[in-house]
Amino acid sequence: MRKIPAELCVKCKGTKFLCGLNTCPITERFRAVVNTTSRISLDKGVLDGSTPPSAVVGERGYPKVSLSFNVAPGVIGDKARIYEDPANWWGKASIYDIINYRSSLVSNFSSIKVTDVWKLYEKELSLAVVSERPVQSESKFSGKLEMKLKFDGYVMPRGPAVKAEEIKVVDNPKLPRTLEKLIQDDVKSAEGVVELYRSKEEIYRIIDALSLGLLGSRKARKLVPTRWAITAVDSILGEDLRKRIINYPSVNEVTVFYQGYLGNHFHVILYPSAYTVSWVEIWHQMALWANELVIADLKEDFWGNYDTLDGGYMAARTSVLDYLNSISRSAGVIIIREITRDYFAPLGNWHIRETVKRAFHNRIAVTQNLEEAIDLIQSRLREKKVNLREVRTLRSLLSQKRIDTFFQ
Repeated sequence: MRKIPAELCVKCKGTKFLCGLNTCPITERFRAVVNTTSRISLDKGVLDGSTPPSAVVGERGYPKVSLSFNVAPGVIGDKARIYEDPANWWGKASIYDIINYRSSLVSNFSSIKVTDVWKLYEKELSLAVVSERPVQSESKFSGKLEMKLKFDGYVMPRGPAVKAEEIKVVDNPKLPRTLEKLIQDDVKSAEGVVELYRSKEEIYRIIDALSLGLLGSRKARKLVPTRWAITAVDSILGEDLRKRIINYPSVNEVTVFYQGYLGNHFHVILYPSAYTVSWVEIWHQMALWANELVIADLKEDFWGNYDTLDGGYMAARTSVLDYLNSISRSAGVIIIREITRDYFAPLGNWHIRETVKRAFHNRIAVTQNLEEAIDLIQSRLREKKVNLREVRTLRSLLSQKRIDTFFQ
């Protein structure tokens, strides 16, 4: 059997099949280990329970895709919220907890054309998914419960699945006022995404609204596969925030922030400069996607151009830009993510966004210069074989000279 390079797995994260295989052997192996942990039993042909709310739009077969409406069997009302609540999971839920929550949800799946947005709206299925509180449903299904869990690097793990014949929403979904208005309005989806975020709407509800076709020009609305919607929302918000912060004055000192969660450790450096970002990922040997030590990096310039599109970077970028906007400052940015073997299951990229967001609550140092900041992080790395000064993007950054140094 041919060996797949670890660098390829880190770039793919089980979603792009860059190795040429039809399935990811890493997620398949992990799925085989955890499938036996699920012990869900259902009354024949009927599934009652509340959605946290939660749904996933697939991308295979586009423009006819799968819609998975996720329900916690037998759990009614606010108790269902815990099964999909990333912002409140942070710092409390372990990987085992999250897998347990997700394996306890049943995915009612059905096929639907991406243009059938208004059919879902009329049945209130899409409205249930963007509700501010859990919504009770009743489902009729056919066939056996598929006791498989689905994992990838973008979307949260998905639990056992069953083919839905009919799904009936029992409760009345409660929507935020701004979202209710946008559903009726005829505005571009990007404008809707930005308006919702500026109104302090939770980013995960914005992603679901875009994915379920509730935003955009009314005649052109379509379902958007969830994985695409996640990156699209981060991209839209990031571009809006970038255009605002490049006009702010720069920070005037070099500051280092840190936060860790689920075996992922993030250091963020803000330094005096026009806006630019360096992203470095250090994957320990035997971490999730790496059977050997892997270092991946990318660079974003002042105009928002970056080397490659990486969902993890886009999630982290949103949190960094949001912080810079909150302090009305621009900056040069370095984000260093270290992934240890404690991160043994793909949980989606929500935890990246949430951990970087909370890093700005934990300033660990103000240094004299950029070299000192990088050396500080070097001393804090769990993987001592890595020399940060030799990482491509950082080496290039440290070799640059500011124009004012020539006049000293």
